[in-house]
Amino acid sequence: MRGYGRSSTYSRHEDFAQEKIVADMLELLAALGRAKAVWIGHDWGSPVVWNLASHHPDKVLGVASLCVPYLGAGFTLEALVSLVDRKLYPADAYPAGQWDYMFFYEESFDKACTGFEVNIRNVVKALFRKGDAGGAGKPSRTAAVRKAGGWFGGGGCPDVPRDGDVITEQDMEAYTAALTHNGFFGPDSWYMNHKANGEYGSRFHNGGKLAMPVLFLHGAYDYTCETMTSRLAEPMRCDCADLTEVVVKSGHWMAQEQPAAVNAALAKWLAAKLPDYWKT
Repeated sequence: MRGYGRSSTYSRHEDFAQEKIVADMLELLAALGRAKAVWIGHDWGSPVVWNLASHHPDKVLGVASLCVPYLGAGFTLEALVSLVDRKLYPADAYPAGQWDYMFFYEESFDKACTGFEVNIRNVVKALFRKGDAGGAGKPSRTAAVRKAGGWFGGGGCPDVPRDGDVITEQDMEAYTAALTHNGFFGPDSWYMNHKANGEYGSRFHNGGKLAMPVLFLHGAYDYTCETMTSRLAEPMRCDCADLTEVVVKSGHWMAQEQPAAVNAALAKWLAAKLPDYWKT
């Protein structure tokens, strides 16, 4: 993904728009010598695979997403805010609901990058935490980022112990090294293209309806991408003709926290919905 790992990075926000990232994935598919694939995404990778399915269905055998459901209109702030649970996030106190942090990137981009870059290892440790069942029914901390003046109150990330149930020492060091090399301009720029992403999303095929097999994995304790009680998953249920839903008892970092459950759900879905492809 652009801006991450050892990938090339760019110096303009617009180079991190979904349309360009989807083009990267099509080039990857061609480089692997394959005509189609099953695409699996998580977090910002989810809009990427959803856009592949809605814009290039001829390249998609099936699509699976962890935590982030399909929004046919595009993964934009306007679409997300329209689905906020207003019982939990009253409009007068939380106008953007749990998506407040995305507005912080738009309004204070340099401050957001600087806050992360003060101590990147601490950021990695703070991000990769397992889910907490006790957080159900409480506002996500992402809903008050602007009010706090930043993710960490405007300063650097405090030190917390590494959560060994979610991230290994080796992976922590790999993430830290990569983010130190490229900085946070790229990762944060993914949030700076809502208008362009919405325009791109509107050019979908088949009215935005997905006909291929789709798997969605709900994070039971993911309180930002909260799909258990809110309306966030409703558009997906209307737009996916062959949808399978599975609940995983995890927080947002589902693949790291519950790898056996995630892989079991993927294998079962592949075997049931794409048996000929599964055999190969």
